[in-house]
Amino acid sequence: MSQERAVPASAVPLEEISSWPEELCRRELPSVLPRLLISFIVISTWRGLWEILKIIVEMFLPHMNHLTLEQTFFSQVLPKTVRLFDDMMYELTSQARELSSQNLEIQSTLRNILQTMVQLLGALTGCVQHVCATQESVILENIHSLPSSILHVIKSTFVHCKNSESVYSGRLHLVADLLQALFKEAYSLQKQLMELLDMVCMNPLIDEHDDILNMVVVIHSLLDICSVISSMDHAFHANTWKFIIKQSLKHQSVIKSQLKHKDIITSLCEDILFSFHSCLRLAEQMIQSDAQDNADYRLFQKTLKLCRFFANSLLHYTKFFPFLSSKFPPSLYAAGISKVQQEEIAGTFLVTLSPLISQLLTFQPFVDVVLDSKLELPCELQFPQCLLLVVIMDELSSRSEDVQALWCTESQVSEATARVSLLKAIFSSFEQCSGELSLPVHLQGVKSKGQAEVAITLYQHVCIHLCTFIASLHPSLFPELDTALLNAVLSANMITSLLAMDAWCFLARYGTAELCAHHVTIMAHLIKSCPGECYQLTNLSILLRRLFFFMAPPQQVEFIQKFPPKETENLLLWQYISFQALPAELRKQTALEVSRAAIAWCMKWLGSNRTLEELESLNTVLSALLAVCNSSGEALDMGQQMAIKEVGSQLSILLNVKLVIGQPYVQQTLSLLLPLLGFFIQALDPQLISQVITLQTSLLKLEPPDHVRLAFLDFLSSLGKLFIPQTIQDRILPSLSSVFASLLADRNWLLEQHSLEAFTQFAEGTTHEEIVPQCLSSEETKEKVVSFLEKTGFVDETTAARVERIKQEKGTFWEPFAEVIQEETKMSSLQPCVKRARHELPSEDEYRSTLQAAIAALEAIELLLQKSPPPDWLLMEMETLQQRIDKLKRQVL
Repeated sequence: MSQERAVPASAVPLEEISSWPEELCRRELPSVLPRLLISFIVISTWRGLWEILKIIVEMFLPHMNHLTLEQTFFSQVLPKTVRLFDDMMYELTSQARELSSQNLEIQSTLRNILQTMVQLLGALTGCVQHVCATQESVILENIHSLPSSILHVIKSTFVHCKNSESVYSGRLHLVADLLQALFKEAYSLQKQLMELLDMVCMNPLIDEHDDILNMVVVIHSLLDICSVISSMDHAFHANTWKFIIKQSLKHQSVIKSQLKHKDIITSLCEDILFSFHSCLRLAEQMIQSDAQDNADYRLFQKTLKLCRFFANSLLHYTKFFPFLSSKFPPSLYAAGISKVQQEEIAGTFLVTLSPLISQLLTFQPFVDVVLDSKLELPCELQFPQCLLLVVIMDELSSRSEDVQALWCTESQVSEATARVSLLKAIFSSFEQCSGELSLPVHLQGVKSKGQAEVAITLYQHVCIHLCTFIASLHPSLFPELDTALLNAVLSANMITSLLAMDAWCFLARYGTAELCAHHVTIMAHLIKSCPGECYQLTNLSILLRRLFFFMAPPQQVEFIQKFPPKETENLLLWQYISFQALPAELRKQTALEVSRAAIAWCMKWLGSNRTLEELESLNTVLSALLAVCNSSGEALDMGQQMAIKEVGSQLSILLNVKLVIGQPYVQQTLSLLLPLLGFFIQALDPQLISQVITLQTSLLKLEPPDHVRLAFLDFLSSLGKLFIPQTIQDRILPSLSSVFASLLADRNWLLEQHSLEAFTQFAEGTTHEEIVPQCLSSEETKEKVVSFLEKTGFVDETTAARVERIKQEKGTFWEPFAEVIQEETKMSSLQPCVKRARHELPSEDEYRSTLQAAIAALEAIELLLQKSPPPDWLLMEMETLQQRIDKLKRQVL
């Protein structure tokens, strides 16, 4: 000992210090440590730096005051340690391309670098272990250089290992053992660091800005590491995420405002998607084989557990997401996997997402994103979006008025972003699922008491849940409900309008008799205020007819008093009402009043100048008579029936080919007269029947509109009940078979279907069996009739081919159709017409003059651009104009 004291400790060589006993190291710490630190700062060789660091960590670190570690050691050593590691990593990466089995010098250099890096990581591990061993709880500020430095080194290591295949190319085997050792050391270092960070305490009552910032940096750094190791080690990846979530929640009271929540949630969602898609790929690979015991199935189960873990992590984190159904049955875009794997994925993973919706229900940004008015989703995500909205509706059913109002009222989120109501979003999303509705796809049904669960269509699924939601809706939100239902009823999309009608009918049955009567009255006023024939009028009339069935008799009496059928102006309404909705006595009385008013008006018109301007009113009157005959013909006495027949006969005599082809209103008149005459076919004059069939034969040669040809079929089918007198058979039967042959050969699918139905009805009832074969003019027509009678399809199409066709149709037809409808709706709302537009085709001169006006406008803009710089908005408006020109070009082509 005397000899040791004779030589100052500061002058002792490193080699000698490395052999000192523990007690000497403790005693000489104050004098030796400053020298070692100075040497570490000034020395430039990797080997020399490593030797000093090793001595400090192994021999002197255990004797340092843990409260002063940051000031005396970490802050002075770790920054240069990180730079040293980065320099080694740079050297390693830049020289890796020269590595080869022949170049032993480079091989030795790279291996030495890797060995030093492994040892350096080991030294850092020793630092972490020392802090863990000497403290029960840790103040992060007292060691803040340590976590940040270590996380930098760890991430750099993992990135290098992940990219090693490309960095070392075909020479990886020459350093693979050391790379593996490097990865293991970094893996161990991170585990040790997470144990240390788990000991960190932060006082929520003390605003320590640096401490908070340090913890935020740690969490974000670990998030970056997660993105690196996600495909390298699943278990390590999951444990890192578990630590991130745990620390975020543990310190949420002080760091929640500093964390990048969006980045954390986005990364979790990306990991969920990646794992989920991996599950589906594995399930697809197994579908052709029994994979219950092989490696693929074990990997599938492991990946599925990872899916569940990430979903639970997301759920856990949100106590402080792309929807996945697009790739899962019954979506059109689902992966082809077995029923067993479907149930396993649904039961293990997808079920964990349901609570997430509940937690996000009151989260304003989530509401804004889901209900974004400009939400434009690709075809494969439209069906999942619809299912998501249904789940949200279910969750809202048991929520308070405030939460329901958050979702069911529209809002302007920002100057550029608006939020629609949930009810409007449901209908909008539903109508975009045309492919799923037409296939149709089936979803899990509702269990009935004592009955097995039956799969239901998407339409049924949405309708059931929508009605359930309506039943739970707070009364203060009824105005939003009424608005959404009415807008949907007025939709140009038939299936959307039908869904709204079904929901409205549920509301009529669920609500009071007074509410139902109020809605019927509203429909009546809307119909009377419609400016002309349009799809909106058609939709409103169907809803009026349906709601009328739900009215209580006292309210029906009030309706009749409010809109008396004996007044001709109210026949506009009574043409849409089924008299079967009325009690027997009231039905008879109302049918009598409608028929009297209609017959009187027709007789007056027949006795007047019979102007074409009054054809619109005539068609309304005939439509009301047709409604009486359709739904209450038995309520009319013989005199009234004969009066209707006489009016119909006189009107039919007035019609000719030129008049029908040239006047759309006359076409409508003929379309109403033909089914009306069909009610009285047995009593019609044979000469009138012959005249009508001759008119049909002539009109078919001129290709009349579809609704006129459909009316032909109503009349033709009724002829099956009639025996045609021998005296006029030669005139009627050939024309009759010619008309049937022409209509059966029609390529319009709707006409084709109705033609087959009408012909079948005629053929089954007629006594003139000899003309039945004459109606089948070709082998193709015969095959169609036989297929119809045998209820077999015309096209043999596999399920997979049908799905693919519907997906293509959805992408090809639906989006352009939606754009046209949106444009038409916008224009009609801005410029409502006060009367029906004339159905005249534009002339070539009109096209030329309109085009010249557009050219002149463009030339004017060109001159303006020559005079001054354009305004900022001009380019955007010109791009919009270009889109409209492209749309017009597609219409011309």
